[in-house]
Amino acid sequence: MNRLKKIRLETYWEAKSSFFYFLIKKIILNARNKFFKQFVYYTKYKNNKSVLDIGTTPSLDEEHNIILEKTKKNKKITCLSNNDCKILSSKFPHLKSFIIGDAKKTRLKSNSFDIVHSNAVIEHVGSYKNQILFVKEAVRVSKKFIFIQTPNRFFPIDPHTNLPFIHWLPKNLHRRFLKFFDLDFYSLEKNLNLLSKKDLYEICKILKLKKFKIIKHKLFFITSNLILVIEK
Repeated sequence: MNRLKKIRLETYWEAKSSFFYFLIKKIILNARNKFFKQFVYYTKYKNNKSVLDIGTTPSLDEEHNIILEKTKKNKKITCLSNNDCKILSSKFPHLKSFIIGDAKKTRLKSNSFDIVHSNAVIEHVGSYKNQILFVKEAVRVSKKFIFIQTPNRFFPIDPHTNLPFIHWLPKNLHRRFLKFFDLDFYSLEKNLNLLSKKDLYEICKILKLKKFKIIKHKLFFITSNLILVIEK
């Protein structure tokens, strides 16, 4: 392990033991529990429905993969990720299968799942064109409902960098600031491309989707996250 990676890992574990991390974790868990309630309501979810979870995280941490925790009675959950997520099988033995693939081009059959679910993934697939392809593919493989959650670009703090306001700047300028703060990973469009309600609306119009809604999730009376629900 190189020195830089070692420092990052040590810093990560130190941060996890801090009160600040504990507070952030509580906020994240609370929000994701609410997202799941909205998921159940808007997709008419039941335990006999087949679900594709796009962007599953290979992490056993409590704040990750809330949907897997909440659907333990469902034997029809498939996870799609660009990472190997088989580590999750020990914690979630109910999962049907794991697929390593590209969410923009899954190679799955059309109408394969009753519901397609995605939590905080679309902002990490790259360009706006890629984000359109992401939604298009989710619609293609779903029989009925698509549920996509993403942070709101116009919330004062970016949850990825914890920096305030600079993500409101034009994107090229925002990326320069991220590089200045040594956040090279997030300065690249392929790794972070935040969306607004207007962006999601335009994606739906470009794809000529007729039945969709954009739900605002608020934190301290400000829209922190956006949920796109599409019905076929």
